[in-house]
Amino acid sequence: MSPTQEISEFDKLWNYNNPEDTAVKFREIIPKINDTADKSAYLQLLTQLARTQSLQLKFEEAHKILDEVEPQLADEMKLPKIRYLLERGRTYNSSKQKEKALELFLQAFELGKDESDLDFYTVDAAHMMGIAESPEEGIKWNEKGIELAENSKDDRTRGWLGAFYNNTGWTYHDEKKYDKALELFEKNVKWHTEKKSGQQLMIAKYCVGRTLRSLGRIDEAMKIHNDLLKEISEKKLEEDGYIYEELGECNLIKGNNEESKKNFATAYEMLSEDKWLAEYEKDRLDRMKELSA
Repeated sequence: MSPTQEISEFDKLWNYNNPEDTAVKFREIIPKINDTADKSAYLQLLTQLARTQSLQLKFEEAHKILDEVEPQLADEMKLPKIRYLLERGRTYNSSKQKEKALELFLQAFELGKDESDLDFYTVDAAHMMGIAESPEEGIKWNEKGIELAENSKDDRTRGWLGAFYNNTGWTYHDEKKYDKALELFEKNVKWHTEKKSGQQLMIAKYCVGRTLRSLGRIDEAMKIHNDLLKEISEKKLEEDGYIYEELGECNLIKGNNEESKKNFATAYEMLSEDKWLAEYEKDRLDRMKELSA
């Protein structure tokens, strides 16, 4: 990527699985954007730098960067402002301050809803409202986001559909409406298959398998997860601890206790270093460790 491309297309530098590395890349191009005197691009880049910190659970650092952005936002700077609102909201949401997050996500949605060139970020705001709201309200926001994405003329905006199918499916799953969840997860598999989206397709298949377990269709669930492990092996991809966790749960239900222990041991070894899981789902990690003994 040339310096000019770096300046105009810095979002393409994102690796959401490695926010630390992404932060390094963003910091490298900050002087180049400053040299262009493009204030809008500069402020947008800072919002994304803040996001790299939030994803590492460095919430204070994220807020400090956003504090630098806020006073520089002029009234006409709609795109930098909506991105600022989204990242400030995400930082609050990730640090379990949902009320503050919801207020900011709603502001972002209202700011962008009548601007067709901001479709992508308006839909992002609806997506975040769906995550932060209660399940009942979250489903309404997800449905609103799906409608906006499906009607958008922007290909990038329509790209949100996979996330909405996934998030709405999990909301239904959390509400124990497993049939509705399965319907959306299967729709998500079809969508990602058509997009040939690689890792996201594998995640979509995992979600189907997880929901089949909830429905008591254990053999079908196990087939999906074993097929995923086979695909990972064939493509020489990094193994996924969540798949082993699911196989552990399925084998436990079937009474295959020794196999279940092996699965949970592998899952715990892979997932115990996951900072997010340790912070937000410690009980889940503890269960893996206990059942691996």
